[in-house]
This record gives sequence, C-alpha cells and structure tokens, in this order.
Amino acid sequence: MATLLHIDSSVFPAGASASRAVADAFLTSWAEQHPEGTVIHRDLSANPVPHLTADAHTAGFADPAAHTPAQAAAFAERVRLIEELEQADAVLIGAPMYNFSIPSTLKAWLDNVILMGRTAGTEDSKIKGTPVTVIASRGGAYGPGTPREGFEYVQNYLRAVLAEALAMDLEFIVPELTLAPQNPAMSDLIPLYEASRERALGDAATKAKELAERLAA
Repeated sequence: MATLLHIDSSVFPAGASASRAVADAFLTSWAEQHPEGTVIHRDLSANPVPHLTADAHTAGFADPAAHTPAQAAAFAERVRLIEELEQADAVLIGAPMYNFSIPSTLKAWLDNVILMGRTAGTEDSKIKGTPVTVIASRGGAYGPGTPREGFEYVQNYLRAVLAEALAMDLEFIVPELTLAPQNPAMSDLIPLYEASRERALGDAATKAKELAERLAA
C-alpha cells in the first residue's frame, strides 16, 4: 500500500488557489486508481513548521549524545519531518510563486528536511529516487522566451534542491497566467490562462494515475 505525502503551501483556500485546485485533480485521480493508498496531508499555510534555527542547524552536524536540550528539541522536529518524508512512496508539492520565489513556509520545510548525511550528500538516502510532483503555479508567464524568464526562481531553485541535492525523481506541472481573470490588464490572456489550467488539470490526473499504477505494480 503506497503512501503519498501531500505538501500544500498556498496561503489561499482551495477555491482561490490554482496550486490547490491542480493538487485536488491529482488526488482525485490517485484515489480512483489507488483507493487503498495512504495520503498524508501537510498544509504549511495552516500549520507552518518552524523556520531553521541555530540549534536546529548545528544539531544536524553534532553527535546526538552531545546535543544541548535546545538542540535536542529542535532536532527532534527536524527528524519528525524527515521521517515523514522518508516513509512516503511519492510526494506532491504545491509551490505557488510569490514575489518570484516559493512561499517562506515551503522554504522552512525544505530547510528542515535537507540534512547532510541523511537526505542529502549520501548514496544511502531513503528518499533518493522518490517521485516528487511539483505544482508550480504562477500569476504570469516565466517560461523560456517570455519577458520575465529571468525572474523564474521557483523551478530553478526546486530543481537544484529536489533533483540535485535530494536526488528525487522530479516532475513539474505549471499552471500559469492565473491572475488573468482578475487583472483587467491581462484580459486578453484569459484564453491562454484557460488553456494552461486545463492542461495542468489533465497533466495532474494523468501523472497521478501513472504513478499509482507504477507503485501498485
């Protein structure tokens, strides 16, 4: 029975969030194909994890037997998040673009689970090769050839962290131009937004089905 770890980081509720809407399409397809599977949902907006502190950071490089009480407490939180990630057979992350980058809550989660010698920098990592699907929604367009291509720090950063540092099997789903229906200046882009949204919803459903079938085999 496969376990899916679902990470949300949008500050908006489901009805107003593109990343949550696409995640819902993924989860619906996953449940249809793999009803006996387990889904662990961590909503970083509703329940943010602690940002990395000096105690939490230094504890990762020290012998646990030598931890101070403050280090031990901070490190225990990191271990809890790491174990949750290690137990997942697949990961789904909602990563909307805020001010050209990821939400700080998602950065805090990543800072906690990236641990040299355990999840990174070792061939023995339990998360190595784990499939991770990132829904990288954004209000505008930042793809190659667009005027704001140079401001794309979501996919570039997450590719470096998830695929390179953590050696996970990364795929992106990118619903873009999500502000077009609300911004009069973008009204002529609404058809492109609608096409992007439908493509993202379809990609999410297809990816979830393929992944559930692969893990169930």
